[in-house]
Amino acid sequence: MSEQRPLIIWIENLRAKDVDLAGGKGANLGELVSAGVPVPPGFVVTTEAYWRFMKVTGLWEKIKNILDGINVEDTKALDEASRKIREMILKAEVPEEIAKAIKNSYRELAKRVGVEEPLVAVRSSASAEDLPEASFAGQQDTFLNVKGEDAVVEKVKACWASLFTARAIFYRAQQGIDDSKVGMAVVVQKMVNSRSAGVMFTIHPATGDPNVIVIESSWGLGEAVVGGKVTPDEFIIDKKTLEIVEKKINPKNIMITYDPERGENVVIELPKEKALAPSLSDEEAKILAKYGIKIEQHYGNPMDIEWAIDKDIKPPNNIFIVQARHETVWSRKMKEGKVEEKESGTEAVEGGRILVRGLPASPGVATGVARVILDPHGPEAQQFQKGDILVTKMTDPDWVPLMKKAAAIVTDEGGMTSHAAIVSRELGIPAIVGTGNATQVIKTGMLITVDASRGVVYEGKVEIGKSKKEEEKGTGVSAEALRELYPVTATKIYMNLGEPDVIDKYVDLPFDGIGLMRIEFILTDWIGYHPVYLLETGKADFFVQRLAEGIAKVASAIYPRPVVVRFSDFKTNEYRGLRGGEKYEPEERNPMLGWRGVSRYIHPAYEKAFRLEVRAIKKVRDEMGLKNVWVMLPFVRTTWEVERVLNIMAEEGLERNKDFKVWIMAEIPSVVLLADEFAKLVDGFSIGSNDLTQLVLGVDRDSQLLAGMGYFDERDPAVLKAIKMLIEAAHRHGRTVSICGQAPSVYPEIVEFLVANGIDSISVNPDAVIPTRRLVASIEKKIMLRRLETIEKMLRSLNT
Repeated sequence: MSEQRPLIIWIENLRAKDVDLAGGKGANLGELVSAGVPVPPGFVVTTEAYWRFMKVTGLWEKIKNILDGINVEDTKALDEASRKIREMILKAEVPEEIAKAIKNSYRELAKRVGVEEPLVAVRSSASAEDLPEASFAGQQDTFLNVKGEDAVVEKVKACWASLFTARAIFYRAQQGIDDSKVGMAVVVQKMVNSRSAGVMFTIHPATGDPNVIVIESSWGLGEAVVGGKVTPDEFIIDKKTLEIVEKKINPKNIMITYDPERGENVVIELPKEKALAPSLSDEEAKILAKYGIKIEQHYGNPMDIEWAIDKDIKPPNNIFIVQARHETVWSRKMKEGKVEEKESGTEAVEGGRILVRGLPASPGVATGVARVILDPHGPEAQQFQKGDILVTKMTDPDWVPLMKKAAAIVTDEGGMTSHAAIVSRELGIPAIVGTGNATQVIKTGMLITVDASRGVVYEGKVEIGKSKKEEEKGTGVSAEALRELYPVTATKIYMNLGEPDVIDKYVDLPFDGIGLMRIEFILTDWIGYHPVYLLETGKADFFVQRLAEGIAKVASAIYPRPVVVRFSDFKTNEYRGLRGGEKYEPEERNPMLGWRGVSRYIHPAYEKAFRLEVRAIKKVRDEMGLKNVWVMLPFVRTTWEVERVLNIMAEEGLERNKDFKVWIMAEIPSVVLLADEFAKLVDGFSIGSNDLTQLVLGVDRDSQLLAGMGYFDERDPAVLKAIKMLIEAAHRHGRTVSICGQAPSVYPEIVEFLVANGIDSISVNPDAVIPTRRLVASIEKKIMLRRLETIEKMLRSLNT
């Protein structure tokens, strides 16, 4: 008779191999303990307890019957099934044997920490969570500040129930994961009553210097640091000597802490004396650094670590590591051979005071003279020199000529999908967005350093570890650095591009074509005039020639790989910014949803200008012989407007054939809902995830308020369902589907979703081409192995 598996295991007795019993989170905590690193004391209610609960109560058969009969595509039915299952679990009594084990362990934890009824965190730890190929993290519940043994038992049960949220059920079904193979462990740990908390990197997050530890610290809970709510103290420590090579104590005006009377976290404004005091002593910083080195050595990889100092426990036993995960950005670059050896330390040559912080929208470091400009056509803009740093409220296409000359860009407003962010990434220019007050704090003429890898602007010239080899190498991507064998993928990996001049920089990247070439850059920078103005002044040929030259520059550089050129998609306010544009453009209250895209091409006021764009495409294909140029129609609303556009193109001698493909952007829900009809008119679809998310969820993509609340999220089930519907409809008609929005460049889990659902191609920003190709190859391999396993099971069943 086999030995019965335990219901409870203390964290210090767990290791990575115990993931099936303790879940990913629990096993990882045990690994930290084995590395000699202090974690908050606690225990794990194992998956054995979960399965025994299911068996004794008889719930599993009932749950299985509900899950077997559900169509996860039916949102209403899925929600109802989830509600029933969770309600059954929450109403069921926890068997006495399990409840007793949990309560006894909670009492033992109380003895260990010397508190009669300690506050604990009760965290879900699914047995498939936190694995290299899984994306379960965040789908199950965590409960903080739980007090009392009965409350702990109830929260453990709530964690079990959270395994059956609608989102979790849907995800497992989409990934082909058997519900009976996923158990739920629960981690119960003492809450750290943080005096100070923060983050620690075992590699410099801005420069990739592997010789230093970087620690950021503030008073109270770590949320203040992680959430960017304070400018934290910063310690940079040499790994070899454990000497503090740099220390910055910043004003930390608020503290987030737990209020026992209110039973929730509260924000407290700090008196000036405490705000300016170091939140971490030098000795504590060095102890943390030692732990960081231990963790890195144990995992064999640079690490991103969260830590806290408990004010309820006497030093030096009050320092805890709360979480450790692999650092990904520089680790990936090192594997790809892109990081040069750097000298120890990051010495500030001059200055170094932090001026502002914001979102690191486009990575890189630049030093230059700041120019605060509020009008791209004003006198200050005329004085802007190549190599200056552009500081402004926000950008639109009118700013592109200045942006191209800038060494870096800093804005008051905007998020990761704003114009400034997207354009900067494509141009390879360091950019920080959403600072809130850069135009007020930074003054024209100031020498500043922009560290866009971390979202920090420093006063003066600050050396951020740039090596001489890097300076000699320049900004281009060399063929030699990319000559290693990149994996071949069934899903094509395309690249987004806007500015033709940067193609030389990226031509050797392993992409299969340009999935989105925006011509707006050419209109603003190469042409500069409104097309109707050029028509009226007899200079239409100038427009056609310049547009053709810009497209040809890219198409010839990557021939025979395809270039999908998106016809112009300026909004009316952006067209007005072109010279001569005010005469031809109305003033709309909401240009985002106004006269843009295909609706312009068929309007009598713009049709002749659209014909110029068509002639430029025809010139590139017929006169220049670049048959690898295809086209894409943006912001499509109806089938009848597509039919009219195709007729206009045909009148200009440009018709769909085996060498010339016409795609449409899927940005509006109507394209998804009528995909079967649109598929009869075009060769393919390209998902614009930013606009599709905006219009499916009714959320302004530029609203920082709503984004901060979690509303603008391309991973929302409604958006993913729309994408899945489109792929299925397109494939029914033999049409292809691509995606060129921001989501695949930012969220690996969306890439996994797209590949699993059979998308034909994924188009990403240049900096994401290599990691996306590697990720897609890994996902495709996993899918093939899963299918092979299914076939083997079928064959075995036939032989029995």
